[in-house]
Amino acid sequence: MRTASRVFVVVAGIHEEMLKDTVRTRSYMNSILHNSHMFKGKIVLDIGCGTSILSLFAAKAGAAHVYGIECSGIADQAKVIVEENGYSDKVTIIQGKVEEVELPVKEVDIIISEWMGYFLLYESMLDTVIYARDKWLKPDGIVLPDRCTLSMTAIEDGQYRADKIDFWDNVYGFNMRVIKELAMTEPLVDTVEPQQVCADNCVLQTFDIHKMKKDDATFSAPFKIKCTRNEYVHALVGFFDVYFNACHKPISFSTGPTARNTHWKQTVFYLEDTLTVCEGEVITGTLSCKPNVKNPRDLDITLEYNFEGKHCEAHRTQEYRMR
Repeated sequence: MRTASRVFVVVAGIHEEMLKDTVRTRSYMNSILHNSHMFKGKIVLDIGCGTSILSLFAAKAGAAHVYGIECSGIADQAKVIVEENGYSDKVTIIQGKVEEVELPVKEVDIIISEWMGYFLLYESMLDTVIYARDKWLKPDGIVLPDRCTLSMTAIEDGQYRADKIDFWDNVYGFNMRVIKELAMTEPLVDTVEPQQVCADNCVLQTFDIHKMKKDDATFSAPFKIKCTRNEYVHALVGFFDVYFNACHKPISFSTGPTARNTHWKQTVFYLEDTLTVCEGEVITGTLSCKPNVKNPRDLDITLEYNFEGKHCEAHRTQEYRMR
């Protein structure tokens, strides 16, 4: 198979995974089609439109016209999809970077975008949405989704830690801890089983997409996580919730470990210490997050945690990088 063909198979697989994520896709579909009164006769901008699915929802809801901007080559297929579904007069696909293209209109009424990345902000298009909002959205315009929260909880994960991290302590009699150190700095994106969760959720940060600035994605947030049973805590877990509050009846979905699975899964931060916790005890600390200087789509995360319980005590700061 030629390289170009292999690349497109990978790209198609990515979009297939997102479209088959029914939590994600149906939430967007319902926020648009169940609120056709908001879209009827409006000019809509779809940022990072991919296969054009959100653009098609908006056109079906009665938008006067939808402009979908897509940087990647999937824009060519999106144009065909729009035409073959009979919406060429309502949807225009524009290939290019949002920061570089020009729209045929000066303002738009609504911006829709599925911009979220792992841990909400990793490889996300949030800065692009903010740029488009400031450049094209009418003063009384709407951004969907319009609110997101980033949260954290604690889990027991001894088996995985032993198999994938502590394994490097002794590899056929040899010390390979240098690889363990590397593994500990990279958060794991994976599905956490609900029964692993042993603490309440704590909201780290709330993002108002209609008002926030680009710099607000760099933050330092305190947390206080209350344990719900006697357990051994091996990791803290990050996830996010997404809200479409501008809808007539607000719609939301969660990527948390106790919600239905999504392609975003959860983000697991393994701790140097195994915390022996009792029900009601509290893990406190601060999580700091900022874009990496060399590659802004990567995230540099600092996790400071403190625990003083009946059976153990821990005070530590760990550095992570999502890349």
